[in-house]
Amino acid sequence: MKKLINAPEAVLADALRGIEAAHRELRVDHENRVILRATPKDHGTVALVSGGGSGHEPLHGGFVGFGMLDAACAGEVFTSPTPDQMQAATAAVDRGAGVLHIVKNYTGDIMNFEMAAELAAAESSIEVRTVIVADDVAVQDSLYTAGRRGVGLTVLMEKILGAAAEQGYDLDALVALADRVNAGGRSMGMALTSCTVPSAGAPTFDLPEDEMEIGIGIHGEPGRHRVPLGSAAEIAQQLLDPILADRDYAGAPVIVMLNGMGGTPLIELYLMFGEVAALLEKHGITVARSLVGDYITSLDMAGCSVTLLHADDEMLSLWDAPVETPGLRWGR
Repeated sequence: MKKLINAPEAVLADALRGIEAAHRELRVDHENRVILRATPKDHGTVALVSGGGSGHEPLHGGFVGFGMLDAACAGEVFTSPTPDQMQAATAAVDRGAGVLHIVKNYTGDIMNFEMAAELAAAESSIEVRTVIVADDVAVQDSLYTAGRRGVGLTVLMEKILGAAAEQGYDLDALVALADRVNAGGRSMGMALTSCTVPSAGAPTFDLPEDEMEIGIGIHGEPGRHRVPLGSAAEIAQQLLDPILADRDYAGAPVIVMLNGMGGTPLIELYLMFGEVAALLEKHGITVARSLVGDYITSLDMAGCSVTLLHADDEMLSLWDAPVETPGLRWGR
């Protein structure tokens, strides 16, 4: 294992120090391992909190800032944050209008965020609502979930809801909007290699040079099936077919994210996006907005995922709204 680290057990603490040094618009509560805006937003607006295991950067800490999250809880690599962390984040960002938790559909994340919401309500009288992201068409249930995994749609959810919160949407309106995003979003991923968790020191699973894994999750878990390595055009087809079989996007304007898993060069991601865009055009699906790059990763895994979101005019307007975070930045 070759990694730019001091020691496996210190990776998260050291990374949080680096994030704080690199981004003066953020502050880090090192005791609770929470990344926050250095300047809280206006009183009377709903605050957004998300989080999860580390190793998916820039998700979630890279999306803290104007137009997205107010705080992100960082767990150890691929490990859910604790309820105490989440409660500390919730109390720190409450601006008197309630707090919305955005949670990926993984059992540990859901359980710990639920406990944090109960603690925040009991100890600080903060109204907390929760939205669960569940967009992965690869599996219905897994070792980590009951139902679909929450993967790439999380990025789009945090951007759209973050813009809505900045514009003064209340908790009920944000939850209703989140339900529409969930209904319209689907994702599918693949891997050319496994990833290597620092504490493990070895790849999570073995993948021969002439094979690829289709339907992987974001924690290094294997996918739906293993198949011979194909061309970019063939891979795009294998990612889009299950998405389009699961939901009818014909004639709909969509936001498309072609996401890298951490170890794929940007030139290959753009090549893949070209194949995806061509297939969508053949299906009569209009690409209204696009995002290409590493946004929800699995450490150093080589591979990619595709996320489609059926976006109405309101969602597109919120997508276009200004955002200023380490991971997304436009319009200001």
